[in-house]
Amino acid sequence: MPVTLPDNPTLHRLRRDARVLQGAVRAGDPEAIAEVRRWHPTGPGPDPSTFALTAAQLVVARRCGFASWPRLKRYLDLAGPLRRDPSSIEAEPGPEEFCALACLQYARTDEPGRWARAADVVRNQPEIVTASIHAAAAAGDAQAVAAHLAQDPSSPHRPGGPYRWTPLMYLAYSRVAPAGGSTGAVKTARLLLDAGADPNEGYLWRGMPTPFTVLTGVFGGGELGEVRQPPHPAAPQLARLLLERGADPNDGQALYNRMFSRSDEHLRLLAEFGLGSGDGGPWRRHLTDALDAPAEMLSQQLAWAIAHRMTDRVALLISCGVDVRNPLPRWPSPALTGLTPVAAARRCGATEAVDLLVEAVAPDES
Repeated sequence: MPVTLPDNPTLHRLRRDARVLQGAVRAGDPEAIAEVRRWHPTGPGPDPSTFALTAAQLVVARRCGFASWPRLKRYLDLAGPLRRDPSSIEAEPGPEEFCALACLQYARTDEPGRWARAADVVRNQPEIVTASIHAAAAAGDAQAVAAHLAQDPSSPHRPGGPYRWTPLMYLAYSRVAPAGGSTGAVKTARLLLDAGADPNEGYLWRGMPTPFTVLTGVFGGGELGEVRQPPHPAAPQLARLLLERGADPNDGQALYNRMFSRSDEHLRLLAEFGLGSGDGGPWRRHLTDALDAPAEMLSQQLAWAIAHRMTDRVALLISCGVDVRNPLPRWPSPALTGLTPVAAARRCGATEAVDLLVEAVAPDES
């Protein structure tokens, strides 16, 4: 089941939710009882007035997408050190201010004016790239990054700046035109990777389980559109470099952020490096069932592509080995839940997609 945690989840908050639910069920609240019937395998029991707290905790865990309360607690323990909320940061003037203004926050604050202000900061205070490797990376200044590396070879591993990111993350999320253009950005990334930077580095945005990785930042996109959340100026080159250096192509947040665009450039590149295969990489090994498996990611993308009549994307997902036989997941197109891809395409009037999907399945399964 998909994970649907609240923003910035805490164990205290979820325990409180469980206690509130327990009290409502014991008081006979019909909505609370209906909630329990939906999520608890045995419902509220014969006497709701004795509904146990452990049962309420199971409901809360399952409502959030976890099989049990202990699994939810384990995720919160793992997620705590990785949680970031960039839009909540008050940055100090200088390198921190530049980094904060330069980078996508994935909030309503994302817009070209912020990046223009960041460019003004570094233009008026050029010394900030020599003061901070994080600022140098955000500026895409390969010469300054090389100088930092010569002085401190361990600096690519050190979180810093306003968001406690590593330098490679600031490079990936920056939307300031890089010094030296796309070539300068790629050279900066290569320097950091050669010095040991992790191509799978990332953070958990407001504690949500799908990591915002280096690759996520490079690809950009999102709910605010590509004017306010564009790809990195050197996105194709940087993404290829990261994938060649070991970034996992099954990047759920990148897939989501770019899902809204009709361009399939990102999918073609990810497919080249094994999208839909493997175990989900280091993030899924770390967070386990809080993250979707690669096959689940493909099915979600297929549901969206069918619902929005993206025929080329359907064809591309078929080539990646997407499951064309089993029913589609509830997310991200609830109206298609439980339908096979062929039946979903027929309901949506996506006739070209129907033909592709019928060809991909056995005739008696279509």
